[in-house]
Amino acid sequence: MAVETKYVVVRKGEEKMTFANKKDADAWDKMLDMADAFTDWLQQHQPEMNEAQAEALGMLLAEQKEAVQHILRTSKLPESAPAAATDDASAAPEKKVRAVKAA
Repeated sequence: MAVETKYVVVRKGEEKMTFANKKDADAWDKMLDMADAFTDWLQQHQPEMNEAQAEALGMLLAEQKEAVQHILRTSKLPESAPAAATDDASAAPEKKVRAVKAA
């Protein structure tokens, strides 16, 4: 019988994701913290935006942190900006987070 250690990210009492190592779990948790901060900021500055829209945009900004930082620094799109809705195999590989959906 094998023993496995799993790291579970829990937000507001709900299991969000399970990881095989602490580093990936901490990175995911940090990204969720950033998404929450973006969501709160959007709701403060765009009160007409509904909560679901603010959460979706907050998550997008957090997930695309490097692209957002590049745009803020240079006022230009990154060279290899990944398309939002494509799975182009020729696109530059992104950092992958090894995750398992929480049961």
